[in-house]
Amino acid sequence: MTDTTTTPDTLQKFLFDAAPVRGELVRLESTWQEALARHDYPLPVRRLLGEMMAAAALLSANLKFNGALVMQLHGDGPVRMLVVECLSDLSLRGTAKLAEDAQIADDAALPDLVNAHGRGRFAITLDPHDKLPGQQPYQGIVPLADENGPLLSIAAVLEHYMQASEQLDTRLWLAADEHVAAGMLLQKLPSYGGTMERPGHPPAQVGETGAPLSEEARAQDLDTWDRACQLGATLKRDELLAESPDTLLRRLFWEDLQDAGLRVFEPASPRFQCSCSRTKVANMLQSLGQAEVEDILAERGSVEIHCDFCGQEYRFDPVDCAELFAGSPVATGAGAGAQHKH
Repeated sequence: MTDTTTTPDTLQKFLFDAAPVRGELVRLESTWQEALARHDYPLPVRRLLGEMMAAAALLSANLKFNGALVMQLHGDGPVRMLVVECLSDLSLRGTAKLAEDAQIADDAALPDLVNAHGRGRFAITLDPHDKLPGQQPYQGIVPLADENGPLLSIAAVLEHYMQASEQLDTRLWLAADEHVAAGMLLQKLPSYGGTMERPGHPPAQVGETGAPLSEEARAQDLDTWDRACQLGATLKRDELLAESPDTLLRRLFWEDLQDAGLRVFEPASPRFQCSCSRTKVANMLQSLGQAEVEDILAERGSVEIHCDFCGQEYRFDPVDCAELFAGSPVATGAGAGAQHKH
């Protein structure tokens, strides 16, 4: 197993000065190991979930709000659902739900796992924690196919999503095995007053003075984007899994670093963290209503909730349940993250 003490989980952001092109590299080791330790998924499912966790960290790194980015892959094959959540502080959790009779070959690909009958869907939800009155989470949904046919990888699905929902040219390289989940993102940003496009406004090809960009400036932007993508295309899966973001940055873009044409930011540290707690489970049970909780008690003698993300178990006996509806405080437990219910 990789020594996570010498290669901590890292997300590295960088920006090309010559054009509105940004990039990120992420490497998850202890984060990914903690997520995997709670489940025994088949190899292809581990790879998909790991790639989604790396991708969620990459996309969340540029969010400008305090909240959660949730990726959901809904399948019509042996994999029914994959869910990854990344908060603004880069805390991550993920889970997969398989069909009861799932039989998965070691070489199963994305279409076999989640799009066997063409009804698979991919969704991203942006859920601010501090919502304005009446504000709802934003969600974008795309099918697992484009005009050329079924999409064959998580990277292709996300590139399709970003173009269809955000109108942003995006390239992604993702990889995961039983030890590491890693990825790289490159994104071409619309120009707006010398910075990136304003949220809620259409792309505007203008310069700092408000005048249209010159043909020379447009060509420079496109050249930088094309060159960055060509260099990214040389990145091999084994290299992405084996090397640190710093090493990959220097291997891929050493000329830009040497010429001071690449701005590299302070690295961030992703981590595994689940947000479930006994209090949240208690609130969920209260929302079910006393009658339904009492029916469960009559059938089973207690109410037991299992978190699909972190494996934490929560048990409420008849006295605990009576306190829920008597207005008595519920003691908080040691659970680390949000709950899924069985």
